[in-house]
Amino acid sequence: MAAIETTQQLRAMYLQPKERAVKKQWPKLDQHCKNFLALVRFAVLSTCDKDGNMDASPRGGEAGFVKAVDDHTVIIPDWTGNNRLDTFTNIVETGRAGAIFLVPGVDEALRINGAASLRNDEAYTSLCEVNGRFPKLVVHIAVKEAYLHCAKAIMRADLWQPEAKVERSVLPTMNEMLRDQIGQTEPAEPQAEMRARHLSELYLNQ
Repeated sequence: MAAIETTQQLRAMYLQPKERAVKKQWPKLDQHCKNFLALVRFAVLSTCDKDGNMDASPRGGEAGFVKAVDDHTVIIPDWTGNNRLDTFTNIVETGRAGAIFLVPGVDEALRINGAASLRNDEAYTSLCEVNGRFPKLVVHIAVKEAYLHCAKAIMRADLWQPEAKVERSVLPTMNEMLRDQIGQTEPAEPQAEMRARHLSELYLNQ
């Protein structure tokens, strides 16, 4: 099969999008988008650096951890992670980000693209308080595109169905996999201990 190298070749392979697929893209958040964000527990934040190298980073929290500040502004709090700062470095370099937001049990998703910046204003961090703790900073997205994504991908995955759940034991522990990948020699941390450690660190700012 030949590589698809032009947009003309690509478009020739597919039907034109339906009218509503085009019209559903909004330059701001409407009430449906805001209602959806209030239930979000998981997101994937996509960025690129100045050379076009891509990164996608998972973000999670209790329902409503992503905040719709107004019709044009979304903020995502940063809590303790691996301190690589790939996403943040990209945002500093390019000022752009896209995100897909998921609500457990809902097959549709919400997609938002826009101008991104890192903010540590108390006006924003104070909105993201959890048990008396505040994030060090937030990702601030000035919305340029917002639209609901159809259910087909999540339906194909049966993502929310109990029978689709995989027992954690079918894979090595995270530490066992990392030990093999980077050549560590010390004993791997058991999965239960790692989970307990992570639970104690979920809302730290390090």
